[in-house]
This record gives sequence, structure tokens and C-alpha cells, in this order.
Amino acid sequence: QVQLVESGGGSVQAGGSLRLSCAASRRVSCMGWFRQAPGKEREGVATVDNTGRTRYSDSVKGRFTVSKDNDKNTLYLQMNSLKLEDTAMYYCAAGLFCLPGTSIGGSTSWGQGTQVTVAS
Repeated sequence: QVQLVESGGGSVQAGGSLRLSCAASRRVSCMGWFRQAPGKEREGVATVDNTGRTRYSDSVKGRFTVSKDNDKNTLYLQMNSLKLEDTAMYYCAAGLFCLPGTSIGGSTSWGQGTQVTVAS
């Protein structure tokens, strides 16, 4: 298991930007962001593997950018052009390998989550 600590959530107006960070206790092969809105299932947002390959859900493609600083074992999610429907609890996750789509395979660890609220 790896410990993950998210930060950077908050409230922003529609059209604004936020940057999330996730500090990992050690280097992991695949890291990603997931989110869960009230009354909805958790969904994958974006993942990045050790080669730098990124994957995005269709709902955020072109607006969000996932990146990873391997020296700092830190994952980022730059969120631009935020929409009301982006409001959710955002979770950082890490595992052995990235799967097609925005899934993570292997022994997956999860952070506690950080709230993102987009207001009109």
C-alpha cells in the first residue's frame, strides 16, 4: 500500500480553474484521479503511467491535464474551464498499472479525497 494525500480542492465559479495535488509516500507505476458526485457512482477522470502516457475520460478531455512529478512522487490535475457538473469529491489513486480507459489495476491505494465545488 501507498499513502496518498490530496490537496488543492475548493470552490470556484464556472469557467474557472483549480489545480489538485496528490503526494504519494513512494513512487508508483500508475496514478490517477477519480471523482464521485452526490448520488452517482465513482468515475475515472484521468490516469498517467511511468512512461508519461495519459488517459482521460471524454467528459474532461481538452479541459483537464494530468501530470506527475516522479522526483517528488506527486500527481497533479490542472482543471480549466470548470463546469457545474465537475462538482464532486476528487480522489487520488495509485496502483501497479494503468488499464485502458481510466482504470487502475493491481493493488490500488486511495486518498481521502478533496472536494471541488463549481458554482454558477
